[in-house]
Order: sequence, then structure tokens, then C-alpha cells
Amino acid sequence: QVQLVESGGGLVQAGGSLRLSCAASGIIASISVMGWYRQAPGKQRELVADITSDGSTNYADSVKGRFTISRDNGKNTVYVQMNSLKPEDTAVYYCNAGGVAYYTGGSVRYGYDYWGQGTQVTVSS
Repeated sequence: QVQLVESGGGLVQAGGSLRLSCAASGIIASISVMGWYRQAPGKQRELVADITSDGSTNYADSVKGRFTISRDNGKNTVYVQMNSLKPEDTAVYYCNAGGVAYYTGGSVRYGYDYWGQGTQVTVSS
């Protein structure tokens, strides 16, 4: 009933910028937390940044000062602006939504963990 669709990945040179977007589809009442994770080859998936519905943010130390997460609650969309990209930022980036209230069959249901399909970000040196 809820799907996340990411866009904005690609290939960029070190020092460049990219902006990722993730839109949640479905008849959604609210989303508690939206965030971005990444997984590089041979490594575990790690949190990049997340943001609550009231705008509180949390960043991985490795991206602080370079990445900015934001969201549009009316559009159920989360963004991450990635500046000063480094080769070590190369990974598949996944959107996540947690604490989702959505309408189905005339009632409200709750889902706790949704993931997008992932979008590749490659930073060349």
C-alpha cells in the first residue's frame, strides 16, 4: 500500500553535487521518520541522514557539513542535497520511511519500515 520511489542518482566528479529525491505513494496520513541509507560494495548498509515529521535531523559523522536532508510533508517526499562529494560516498542510496499511517479499505493502518529500490551514486576521483 505504500511505495517509495527514488530519483536523482548518477555519476559525478569529486567535489560535485547531487540531489536525491524520494516520494512515498499511497493514501498516506503521516510519516514519522524519513531517511537515507547507503550501501557500498562489501559493506553494511549505513544511515546517511534522517528527518522527523517536525524537522529534527540526524546525520552520519561522515556527511555532516556536506549533506542536507529535508522533507515536504505535504508531498510525502524527502530530499538529500549532497555537496562536496567524495569517492567514498559511492554507494547505492536507499530511501526509508518509518512509522507510516495510511488509509486502506476505509481504515487507517500503520507500517513501520519501508524501503525504496535504491539509486546508484558514483563519485569519480
